[in-house]
Amino acid sequence: MTTDNTDSNDDAGPIIADGTAVQQLSVFLHNRVGTLMALVRLLHENDIEVISLSVQESTELTVVRLILTDPELAETVFIEKGIPHAATDVVVVELPSGNESLRRCLAALLSAEINVRLSYPILVQTGLHPRLVLHLDDPDLGAECLEKSGFRTLRQEDLSR
Repeated sequence: MTTDNTDSNDDAGPIIADGTAVQQLSVFLHNRVGTLMALVRLLHENDIEVISLSVQESTELTVVRLILTDPELAETVFIEKGIPHAATDVVVVELPSGNESLRRCLAALLSAEINVRLSYPILVQTGLHPRLVLHLDDPDLGAECLEKSGFRTLRQEDLSR
């Protein structure tokens, strides 16, 4: 969602950043040695960088959740290669320095009764504040709530080259 809502009590500008929502691609792999490496290699060969990943293993399958520099191209590659996947909008929030930032982030979501379904960090980026991927039951409302609470949420354009 690309909105330009402004808070009537604040002339600071948009509450929700303009741009494309961050897409999480969930890829379903057979639970075998080397399948994750093959996936990362395929992305690299197509000039797609992995910004963040989460791996959840089961006996037969592994679910790899990815934040990528070019999720649209990755989906095209996955379709061409017959790799099962799903796309979901997620929120990427930047946590300011300090011990209380995670607590404040979660408290803001709790106050709006927004559930965090899963979370994982962005891979290390030198000189930047920590960033957290949040899969929320309502990503648009969650992003709005976090922005109103003083957090910066990122759009796909912030993560891509």
